[in-house]
Amino acid sequence: MAEVSIAEALGWARQQLAGVDQETANADARMLLAELLGVDWSYLMTWPERPLRPQQWQQFQDWIARRQADEPLEYLTGTADFDGLKLQVTPATLIPREDTETLVRAALELSIPATAKVLDLGTGSGAIALALKARRPEWQVFGCDNSAAALQVAQQNSENLGLSVSWYQSDWFSAFSSSDKFDLIVSNPPYIAHNDPHVSDSVRRYEPATALYADADGMADIGYIARAAKQFLTANGALLFEHGWQQADQVVLTLRENRYKKVKSWKDYASVSRVTGGFCD
Repeated sequence: MAEVSIAEALGWARQQLAGVDQETANADARMLLAELLGVDWSYLMTWPERPLRPQQWQQFQDWIARRQADEPLEYLTGTADFDGLKLQVTPATLIPREDTETLVRAALELSIPATAKVLDLGTGSGAIALALKARRPEWQVFGCDNSAAALQVAQQNSENLGLSVSWYQSDWFSAFSSSDKFDLIVSNPPYIAHNDPHVSDSVRRYEPATALYADADGMADIGYIARAAKQFLTANGALLFEHGWQQADQVVLTLRENRYKKVKSWKDYASVSRVTGGFCD
């Protein structure tokens, strides 16, 4: 088998991926090859003549074939970046997105105790819980998920990053008793309506449906959590949700109907209301 250089591999990959998305074909090819080789993009440009080992070339071809089928880059590499953290992800977890960093930012703005107890409901890969622990080491952070497979990923991320978070398998609050009180509960729950036409084919085909879709036009889980959370919050404890780009008004109404006070929304990097929360009365 003839050796294939970095430049040749990139050229081939760009051609293969052009049919998927011509605008991102070059960036996708570079990102995948850099991840495979354990180098940064500048290395690829500096050493284009360097040959790939046969097993590297085989792995790269496999990744490109899967990318042609619109599989997300993060599932190919098994990693995702979130709020400065490099996380492992698998098809058992949602891919952490930049929009969700708004939830972290909102949590950090709240006036809660310096040694707050914080619960991340539906933690998935642990992205939110770990980002909060990294930003506020003095906080006692808990993360729960109903999926054992997702929790394994969260626990591995916790170990890899050296961040201490307590993990529980729980269907929302099922693993907790009413004596468990938190100063802050955050959640990025399922909030997409089952018939939402804006969901991309890639998300629909590859990401876990149980973490995406909710009944009642996407509001069922948000409504349940808003009602149930009150018995698990301290006096003046806060509840924060990530939600869909058109759901802010509905979430505000839900929180007010459940007698939360100081209800407020936060905008994401695209100036879309993405996070809404309030304080327990």
